[in-house]
Amino acid sequence: MIRIILYTSFLLLSSLSLAQEDKKEYSFTLEEAITYALDSNYTAINARRDVAKAIKKKWETTASGLPQISAEIKYQNNLKQPITLLPGEITGGLPGTFVPVTFGTKQNGSATATLNQLIFDGSYLVGLQAAKVFLDFSKNSEEKTNLEVRKGVINAYGSVLLSEELISIFKKNKTTLEKNLYETRKIYENGFTEEESVEQLEITLLDIESQLSNAKRTKTIANQMFNLALGIDVSENVTLKDDLASLAYKNTTLSFLKASLNFENNIDYKIASNLTQQRSLELKLEKSKALPTLSAFVNYGTSANSESFTFFDSEQIWYQSSLLGLSMNIPIFSSGMRGAKTQQARIALEQAETDFKYTQQNILLELNSAKSNYQFAIENYENAKKNLSLSERIEGKNQVKFKEGLSTSFDLRQAQTQLYSAQQQYFQSMLEVITSKANLETILNSPK
Repeated sequence: MIRIILYTSFLLLSSLSLAQEDKKEYSFTLEEAITYALDSNYTAINARRDVAKAIKKKWETTASGLPQISAEIKYQNNLKQPITLLPGEITGGLPGTFVPVTFGTKQNGSATATLNQLIFDGSYLVGLQAAKVFLDFSKNSEEKTNLEVRKGVINAYGSVLLSEELISIFKKNKTTLEKNLYETRKIYENGFTEEESVEQLEITLLDIESQLSNAKRTKTIANQMFNLALGIDVSENVTLKDDLASLAYKNTTLSFLKASLNFENNIDYKIASNLTQQRSLELKLEKSKALPTLSAFVNYGTSANSESFTFFDSEQIWYQSSLLGLSMNIPIFSSGMRGAKTQQARIALEQAETDFKYTQQNILLELNSAKSNYQFAIENYENAKKNLSLSERIEGKNQVKFKEGLSTSFDLRQAQTQLYSAQQQYFQSMLEVITSKANLETILNSPK
């Protein structure tokens, strides 16, 4: 019995140690998180697969114009051979009579190999160009996905840091309030202040406790969103090496506002250009359908006939045959169908060109808006820093006045509420600096 218990304990300890070994530890700076996400994010992985599919699609198009070889093996067993009636005069019979005759053998076998080669087809040439443009489009889509993944990781990273800062400051404020409430209760019990002073502090403490609980829940969601952005299981624990203040400082770069836009670098511009090229090639494709197509073929075959299945016997005679030929297909009249398709393709191209112009103007608008938002975020961050300092001083003065009986509990509560609001605005302004710069970098396609 003791042996069984020891053996079971050993197995349990072994399984626990293995589980601990399998448990991964994740720890990232912001740049490390971005690098990890570009490799492991689910959307980024599928974007790479789209490029791989486009490469195979390009080869598929290319291969359709290269030599194609096919083979056919056929076996026939005429269970009931067809009868043909011949005039009776052939065999010396009377006129008007017929003689039943069976042609061929009961069993037949054949094997044929055919080589087909496209010589000229206008749609094939256009298809080669379209395959290249589609590959470029897939690569640009992957680049856009990577930019969005990067921006998403920055936002998620900053949200986790913001939640951590809020939890920290709420805990600190709660500790301070609990101390104030304890002291005020003692003063009230000794008859040196009104009950309202205690009640005002209790209201403020309840608000802080509620905000602290909400901040903890928000941090859990923020952590899961961050894990999802990285391509990690949402239940995994991840440690962040950077802090919000240092990231905000690094991303406060006024000189970046002077960065000029190169349309050729903007990913939306490149994708819109791809779509316009695709519509242009579709028009060329419809026009090419009015051209003749020319192809050549050559085949080689062998066949055998027998009354029984003797095709694998050495005495079986096989008869060989071969054929070389050309095939030209000349479109002549389609009742206006080709013309209608060509006009549709031309209209689609005009729409794409209009969308391309709109995209260019929209990019300029997004750039100006992103620069404005980034500048405002920096200004708001500097103001929030000053407001926090002033709010801390005001709250500190009201603490002293309240203890000395020179101000009411309502005045203290108002100063505390103002401080807590300034704290949240300060941390939120840091995150806005980071995220607004990431948005501007995405438009300029200049991640740093």
